[in-house]
Amino acid sequence: MNFFTKLFVQYPILLFAISVHEYAHGRIAQHFGDDTARLMGRLTLNPLAHVDILGTVLLPMLAMLTGVPLFGWAKPVPVNMFFMTRTQIMFVGLAGPVANFITAGIFSFVYYLFRTTGMDLYGADIIFVYGIIINIVLAVFNLVPIPPLDGSKVLEGVLPYRWALYYENILHRYGSFVIIFLLYSGMLWTLLSPIVNFLIKLFLPNLPVSI
Repeated sequence: MNFFTKLFVQYPILLFAISVHEYAHGRIAQHFGDDTARLMGRLTLNPLAHVDILGTVLLPMLAMLTGVPLFGWAKPVPVNMFFMTRTQIMFVGLAGPVANFITAGIFSFVYYLFRTTGMDLYGADIIFVYGIIINIVLAVFNLVPIPPLDGSKVLEGVLPYRWALYYENILHRYGSFVIIFLLYSGMLWTLLSPIVNFLIKLFLPNLPVSI
């Protein structure tokens, strides 16, 4: 994958995907009565509102220059969880990944709509392919049940309160270090790649390769 494809195809799709992800968190929080994201100007699909210097700029640029798979994250949308129930917090956590799955589904639908009509996309089909792949990877990664990822909020919402409290006290302190270790050791991708590849084949059944 060359530098220009990553810069002009993958990177804009990544920015769009993380903006959809954070917007969904803020929108569902607002539905439950928390207006924090809107008041802080974060309830928007504008990527500039969600830029995190490390996750949205430096890390993706480093990936482009070194040839590793493009990845990143956005600045989390502010959510005041003190006024929500555990179930509501769980739905706010789920909103981001679900929004990415829906976005992948839209890319897939439009892609196959063009394919069935026989329209020549003149190479632009790569936009739809990466739109599906990047949204799926982002959704699956965020569903890992380790803080501060969204999956931790989902797990806390289904665990008995006592277990959820114990889980939060232990992992919220060390969660980021655990994620970094799993990422750099390659263990996380080993665990997630079968799920990601299954979903990619579900959305793109004719894709000849796995990632």
